[in-house]
Amino acid sequence: MTTTLPAYDEVVARYEPVIGLETHVELGTNTKMWCGCPTDFGGEPNTRVCPVCLGLPGSLPVANKAAIEAIIRIGLALNCSIAEWCRFARKNYFYPDMPKNFQISQYDEPICVDGYLDVEVGGETVRIEIERVHLEEDTGKTLHVGGATGRIHGATESLVDYNRAGIPLVEIVTKPIPGTGALAPEVARAYVTELRDVIRTLGVSDVRMEEGSLRCDVNTSLNLPGAEWGTRTETKNVNSLRSVERAVRSEMLRQASVLDAGGRITQETRHFHEDTGDTTPGRSKETATDYRYFPEPDLVPIAPDPAWVAELKAALPELPRVHRRRLQQQWGLSDLDMQSVLNAGAVELIEATVAAGTTPAAARKWWLGELSRRANESGVELAEIGATPAQVAELQGLVDAGKLNDKMARTVLEGVVDGEGSPTEIMTNRGLEVVSDTGALTVAVDEAIAANPAIADKIRSGKVAAVGALVGAVMKTTRGQADAKTLRELILERLGVQG
Repeated sequence: MTTTLPAYDEVVARYEPVIGLETHVELGTNTKMWCGCPTDFGGEPNTRVCPVCLGLPGSLPVANKAAIEAIIRIGLALNCSIAEWCRFARKNYFYPDMPKNFQISQYDEPICVDGYLDVEVGGETVRIEIERVHLEEDTGKTLHVGGATGRIHGATESLVDYNRAGIPLVEIVTKPIPGTGALAPEVARAYVTELRDVIRTLGVSDVRMEEGSLRCDVNTSLNLPGAEWGTRTETKNVNSLRSVERAVRSEMLRQASVLDAGGRITQETRHFHEDTGDTTPGRSKETATDYRYFPEPDLVPIAPDPAWVAELKAALPELPRVHRRRLQQQWGLSDLDMQSVLNAGAVELIEATVAAGTTPAAARKWWLGELSRRANESGVELAEIGATPAQVAELQGLVDAGKLNDKMARTVLEGVVDGEGSPTEIMTNRGLEVVSDTGALTVAVDEAIAANPAIADKIRSGKVAAVGALVGAVMKTTRGQADAKTLRELILERLGVQG
């Protein structure tokens, strides 16, 4: 039975959303968390394993110092307090891709606590409070085959790859985020975007959501204004920035529909479906008691030297918010214009395009214009549209050199996005270069003047604005391959009129 969902505006008028985000980041260390197995992505299944990460009897873990340094740097960048003493714990639960049948994690003694991250949404600064940042190990990967959905339901068999098992994994948990109202989906996306940018700036992970090195669990609940917070659901492993926003919105609509009908929200995990934008039930949500945490007996506690922590803090790079403010000044943008760049996810793209040799204004024009339009139509992130900063800079270079006009450049850009090659190759292959032969243009101009005597007379009498009609006529003759400014000057010259 299909349920009719209420309109989003109606939901936020009746209910107050509370969101929370649990983000998992695979660290880019050379080796795994407890052993020396390599961590590079894409190896043949079960070729990056050893007795330690397979949990074989008699094997003992040894903590990865690079991973501990990385999580401390993440905590410092997120304004957290760094624990002077903490330890690992065993989190007991059975998954087929957990070779030890428990996960080494942290429970009541995380290494980083009480931080925050500020994000910009709708021209306002929203402070997202961080409850904890802790270190654990990743699981393996289960592949369900033989079914239509790739999930266990309907599959004929399941295959397990333990290459990922034991890779250092940082979990960043926010405190509940109330008070965002209709902006809750945008706040969730803005937070994950900013967090990704911070971690990428630190250089501790490639944070590629498409490869699973950044994964987000989205908690959502609704309550009536002034009432206690509602029961939350947790949408698991959302794997794109766009999907984070869609998952919050989808759950708000679904939960409102249940509550409006007099039902109750079940505390459970849910799966987000990229194709439909809907969520479906997973399993009931465990509590800490269900995991039977206890201190990990095979690892010593961690006691970071305060002097070392101070050194790490002093060596932090320029963080994204500070970097963006500097770029805004360099590019001469207003707060509103910079917010548009940020909303489009184009800051790094524009910066790279400028570095490749074009102006901030030209780079911004292409990324926020044609390319953003194509990305929105295709439902993909701007960075995934198919054009690189170097290609956009090359395209603008052809325009600046007078080889392409604006209309032709847009046509070439479409070819770049469609994978036809570089801008220069597409221009050459399609024969799109601007006609620069003055003799050929003069013939076309004279023909247009002869064919439109009334317009020519208007121009001669001082109505210079009418020259646009003759420019259009020549453009039609040359199939748009002439420069409009050059044509205007040539027409006025042939008519003996000063521009």
